Amino acid sequence: MSSPLSQPLVRTFLSSVERLTAALPAAWREELLEDLREEIAAALADDLDEDAAGDGDSAIGDERVRQVLDWIGTPEEIAADALAEESGSIPPEPEDAGATWVTLGLAVLPVPLCLVPGVGIPLGLVAALGALVRLWRSAPWVRREKRQATLFVLSPLVTVPVLTVALSLALDGISAPAFVASLLIALTLPVVGAIRLARSAARLRERAGGRVTPAGGG
Repeated sequence: MSSPLSQPLVRTFLSSVERLTAALPAAWREELLEDLREEIAAALADDLDEDAAGDGDSAIGDERVRQVLDWIGTPEEIAADALAEESGSIPPEPEDAGATWVTLGLAVLPVPLCLVPGVGIPLGLVAALGALVRLWRSAPWVRREKRQATLFVLSPLVTVPVLTVALSLALDGISAPAFVASLLIALTLPVVGAIRLARSAARLRERAGGRVTPAGGG
């Protein structure tokens, strides 16, 4: 089975990022490229498995690859963020781990809060707003990561209604179990986003050797 990274569009994408970030220190550029390889491989792994389990053809369609690459961002956007971070216009300062976990906790809290009778949905919206404010004021993440995380945090606004309707139709009527099931499924994207942000912040703290900004971020 061929690797998703061998797909021509992926190779061109990574080559463009490498070329556009030539001004970065070599170690920093390689770390960025490795992060992108992992992200692309993870996003396309399921497609490879499905193709292989089906007709044995492990090729991934160009359209699906374009969708993944568009979601990650253009090479120009990625390079601009990386160069801005390296130059200091986006401070590459790690923050205290506790502050990071508060932000990530708020990011995944809105969906569980919706289970609280009466006040759950308003509380969930407040938590989502708090997460976005902290996210965009925090130093550990570049703009590309913040844009993706914003989509993850807000995704339940779309996925919960859609899933509730779909499950209700399948179960012949709107029901509490259908709503709860839709919430649990919708929680997947915020959790995935939080995990990615946690890994990115942890790498930055390691690179800084323990030097962190005070709680509250940059």
